[in-house]
Amino acid sequence: MTTLLVASTGGHLAELYDLKPRLGLGDDCVWATFDSPQSRSLLDGHEVIHVPPATTRDALGALRDLLAARRVLRGGRFTRVVSTGASVAMSFFVPASRHGLACHYIESATRTAGPSLTGRLVSRVPRTRLYTQHLDWADERWRYGGTVFDGYQASRRATPRPVSRIVVALGTHGRFGFPRLLARLVEVVPPEAEVLWQVGSTRIPRMPAGARPHVPYAEMQQAMREADVVVTHAGVGSALAAMRAGHRAVFVPRRRSHGEHVDDHQVELARQLDRRQLVRHREADAVTVEDLAEAASWTVAATGAVAPFEWTELA
Repeated sequence: MTTLLVASTGGHLAELYDLKPRLGLGDDCVWATFDSPQSRSLLDGHEVIHVPPATTRDALGALRDLLAARRVLRGGRFTRVVSTGASVAMSFFVPASRHGLACHYIESATRTAGPSLTGRLVSRVPRTRLYTQHLDWADERWRYGGTVFDGYQASRRATPRPVSRIVVALGTHGRFGFPRLLARLVEVVPPEAEVLWQVGSTRIPRMPAGARPHVPYAEMQQAMREADVVVTHAGVGSALAAMRAGHRAVFVPRRRSHGEHVDDHQVELARQLDRRQLVRHREADAVTVEDLAEAASWTVAATGAVAPFEWTELA
């Protein structure tokens, strides 16, 4: 039984990659995602089919992925499709359902109050099972299977680390910058600190020295492991990357009212992870040097005791 694992790059791919061992799929899996430094590094050694990239609310990109999905599924190799989104899930589920394949959609952990637009669309596709990572909105259609953050635990360090090396990760989305956070960090980051600035499309009048739109995935992972503090936008992929590197990140949500995203889904995720002490939630205009010092006083580790993700095949 060959499974096709489908996700856009960024947080969606990071979630599916982390959840895969808990799904009990074995090794007979093929990945379908966009060609990016993240996917090439994360999926090194796996069989990968690269499909055209599609960004947020990108109808043309979704159509290109639909045409690619038809080609991929035409040979009858796959028996089921599993996806964490985003729009590429719909592009694959429509032809997969027509071919009689079982489809499993795991909503992103960022969706704390209900399904995303993609989730609402794929819920209408026949032969689709639906899963949420938040028990609060599980119902007869959306089954709670667990969360990608299961198995991580934060603890205070015996000896706080000095804030001498910092990683700032603002994401790589081409449409949405985060100038409020970048401007604030330029003000509060200690001038003597060594900083890796990954700023994506963000631009401000006083750009920090060495700011880079993109940082290769492997380099970013290494920098996080060596850092004392990680400051990031409140994306699920960024949270996972920081946790894997042992950090309780300063986690700052984008706000729709400032044109930083299409909605405020990052806000509730930041609050929930803060309640679990896995991040330090702060608003962009309120980050302080004390927040950096507090974050450096904590570490996050995987507990090693994670239950399987609860999912079911179609009858």
